[in-house]
Formats: sequence, C-alpha cells, structure tokens
Amino acid sequence: MASDVPAVMNAVRLLERIARDWPEPVPSGVLIDDLDLNRSTCYNILGTLQRAGWAATRGDRSGWWLGPRLLAIVDASQDWMREVVQQELDDLSKRLGYLTFAVRRHGSAEYAVVAKADRGQGVRITVGLGDSFPFSAPAIMRAFLAWSDPAEADRVIDKNDLVAFTAETLIDRDALRTELAETRRRGYGISIREYDLGQSGVSAPVFDERGRVTMALCSLAFSSELDHSTVAEAGELIRECAARITERTGGTLPPR
Repeated sequence: MASDVPAVMNAVRLLERIARDWPEPVPSGVLIDDLDLNRSTCYNILGTLQRAGWAATRGDRSGWWLGPRLLAIVDASQDWMREVVQQELDDLSKRLGYLTFAVRRHGSAEYAVVAKADRGQGVRITVGLGDSFPFSAPAIMRAFLAWSDPAEADRVIDKNDLVAFTAETLIDRDALRTELAETRRRGYGISIREYDLGQSGVSAPVFDERGRVTMALCSLAFSSELDHSTVAEAGELIRECAARITERTGGTLPPR
C-alpha cells in the first residue's frame, strides 16, 4: 500500500480545522498551535491552498477561511445531500407528528438550522432556516459532544460555557459527563424542559465518512407531548433517521 504524503495530509488537516470554525476565520497562530505544525510549513501550505482557491485570507491578522473554489465544489456536491436530508426529515416529521430539523455548527458557539420539516397543524413549535441555537442548547450540544473524546468535550465546554436556560438545565460537570456517556450509549440526546419549560427535544448525530459528527437532527415539541413517557420512542425514531442519512451519504457509524 502507498504511504501518506505528509504535505498532503497537513493540507487536509488545515482545511478541516478551518472548516470547523466556518464561516469565522481562523488565525494562523491557532492553526499552527492546534495542529502542531512548523510555522514555515504551515505558511507554505496555506499559500499553496490560497493560490489554488481552496483557502482565503485578507492578510495574516484577519485569519483564514475556506476559499471560493473549494466552496463552489462543496456547493455542487451538497445538493444531493440536502435532498436526502429533506426526504428523511419529511418522513420523520410525519411519523413523530413534531417539528424536525437539522443543524450544523456555525462558528464555534452556535448551531444553524439548515433543513426542516413541519407537520403544519394547529398550535406548534417551529423554527426557520438559518435560525441559530446557542452552543449549550442541551439536546443539540449532547448530540455533537457525546461522540467526542471526554477531554476534548471538556475543553470545548470550558471554551464556550454552559447556560442554565431553566431550573431543569443540567450544568453540573460530573452529571453532564454521565449524561454524555448515556447519550452515546442509547444513540440520541434528550432535553426535557431544559431549554424551555414549555418544550422538550430529542437529537441524534449524523456522521461523515470518518465517523465524525457533521450534523445533528433535532425534534422539538411541547413538554406536555414529549415527556419522560414518550421520549424513548421519539429518540429511537430520530436515531434511526440519523443513521439512514449517515448511510445514504457515505458516512460511517461509530460503535455505540
């Protein structure tokens, strides 16, 4: 088998790190420190990526973000994935009877809604495309962090802080670690009256080809509908939906 080419692997690592904070720029110093790269090597690779249109900057102090040529490729390849996600969300919303939506990371401290399906009947909870949720929105945060190394999850939490949205919100660190482990075991996250006393939610991660969480599916309902007696059924349905999207888009499911 052919061996990896170090320069190519470092270019991939740089692009993945820049993409993690997209659309916020990532300072050169952060890239060097986070990836443990030689300063000269890092700048040489970034310069090559910039000339190819795969990375962009307005000067070293402004940081780096994904380049226009790479984004054009990504946009073209994402059309079919958006269709898959929408099909699955539409089906899930019909089966659950609740609002369902998908979120991606938006910078380091928010999640943005990228697709949704709504039963559209009566008084209901809803969201709009492009709406954002804060980092510590309980169900969503757990879907993104439960499959991370515990030390990495702690680091991310320390960086962004936890918010007690209601008196029910779980913010004790030891208790949260236990909940993250339980989320991974069952395959979905739950939030009963933790984000809003009148709402409850379930969430499940979608994985990429390397088994990393790339998106989270979420369903919200009134806490009178989605409670401790009904959350397991909803959770299993959203976990199965996320697994189907993972498989249909070429992702890899990690061990539960």
